[in-house]
Amino acid sequence: MSGQYESKLAEMGVTLPNPSAPAANYVPFVQVGDIVYVSGQISQNDDGLITGKVGADLDVAAGAAAAKTCGIGLLAQVRAACGGDLDRLVRVVKLTGFVNSTPDFADQPKVVNGCSDFLVEALGEAGRHARSAVSAGALPLNVAVEIEGIFQIK
Repeated sequence: MSGQYESKLAEMGVTLPNPSAPAANYVPFVQVGDIVYVSGQISQNDDGLITGKVGADLDVAAGAAAAKTCGIGLLAQVRAACGGDLDRLVRVVKLTGFVNSTPDFADQPKVVNGCSDFLVEALGEAGRHARSAVSAGALPLNVAVEIEGIFQIK
């Protein structure tokens, strides 16, 4: 690993996976000028998909851990968009987080914090971003969380 961001990730015990391929008729990211729009990354780890409804099957902490995996997926896509050099990342601009949650669950922001906190820890000030965190009655493949992002690169 090389570069400041990948070194910090290594310190944190995080290895970026190969970016996921699209599961349908879309691309994983689109670059327009110095902005990269990354398609929604779903909650998954080495054991597979992290599924279920937050508020029924998962608590806030488990939902936040699922959201962190989305952040790892986002950075993997950004690294691909940067030709393998994550240090080309200037900043995280905006995240939109979708939480598969029960109708009475109201802590979506605490769940999406799992991704936000991870990005700030890994990237410092460049990880601070605007954000939305919304409830979803269902998500593809019954995943717990899906997060899309907008990033500035050089």
